[in-house]
Amino acid sequence: MSAPDLEPSAPHGAHGRPLNTRQKWAVYKKSPYLPATVLLFILAAAAGLFAGSYSYAMANPTPHRIPIAVVGPPESARGAEFLAAMDRALGASLVIHAYPTRERARQALERQEVFAITRADGRGVLLDVAGAAGASVAEVLTRSAAEVGARTGVPVTVRDVKPLQRGDPRGLALFYISLAAVIVGFVGAIQLSVHARALVPVERIAFTVAYSLLGAFAIAAVVDWLLGALDLPFLHSWLILALTMFTTGMVFTMFNTLMGRWAMLPTWGVMVLLGNPSSGGAVSWPLLPSVLGHIGRWLPPGASVNAQHTAVYYRGHQFLFPYLVLGGWALVSCTVFWVWRHRHPGGRDHAPRHAATAD
Repeated sequence: MSAPDLEPSAPHGAHGRPLNTRQKWAVYKKSPYLPATVLLFILAAAAGLFAGSYSYAMANPTPHRIPIAVVGPPESARGAEFLAAMDRALGASLVIHAYPTRERARQALERQEVFAITRADGRGVLLDVAGAAGASVAEVLTRSAAEVGARTGVPVTVRDVKPLQRGDPRGLALFYISLAAVIVGFVGAIQLSVHARALVPVERIAFTVAYSLLGAFAIAAVVDWLLGALDLPFLHSWLILALTMFTTGMVFTMFNTLMGRWAMLPTWGVMVLLGNPSSGGAVSWPLLPSVLGHIGRWLPPGASVNAQHTAVYYRGHQFLFPYLVLGGWALVSCTVFWVWRHRHPGGRDHAPRHAATAD
């Protein structure tokens, strides 16, 4: 072989021309670099939004609307002065509800219509708060009452007539177990889509029900039986957690049907960025920004916290609304998934395979 034969030949023809911009873009779109690049920006935005949403909702809780019961008209000018000073101290956020007797006011407290009861007592004021209705609200009311009492010279006695359980002094355990159910619910659906991709729609729904029941049982058993952090009405709390996990799992499945591989974006947005900070679990709704306080009740995390909170602390005063919210999201998600199941990236072909015919 001669020396010239060892030299690379000069590029020639169509294969030798450098790619133009349109051709480079076409190659880039078909490469794994495009989704990886998109994910870079999505993850950066998600990190900022995650920190921002939780900081906005929880870092500086401020009273916006706190319903409070007043038993009878104030019996003295000092009592009226105290109530007016409390309203000013809380940024005019008190919503006063008058009740003729303490029993009627206490019934309103049990129905979660008010967060505290105030009444004149001789030369002073009695303030009954409900830690179970919201530890953050009770703390704000207690602190403000002490400050206002000292400033106005009105003796104030504060009592917690609906305390939290001893294993959960800050009232966060219900938020944590609901958060676990929400996240494991849609993460479970993600794992089914990755590791059990061939499941057909009925099987996918059945396995979502199965891991929801088992996972919810594990959450309730660990928190109640193992740690003793909460004394749960076990069956009731277990089924709430199971419904929460199933709902969030089917929400991801719905978005996966509609959006394919980008389904995590709306699921994360609804459940984590918006749903959990506005759930009222870590910071009670009266202290959240008013828009979040209203939105949170209509999302699965808020409905789960609300249902769990009432089941544990207000067993005789159940509300249907949170169950309707969870059931509504689950029903819509299942319906969308079933109607457009042919678009879901999973499943398998059930058509029979025929043997090849002999020649």
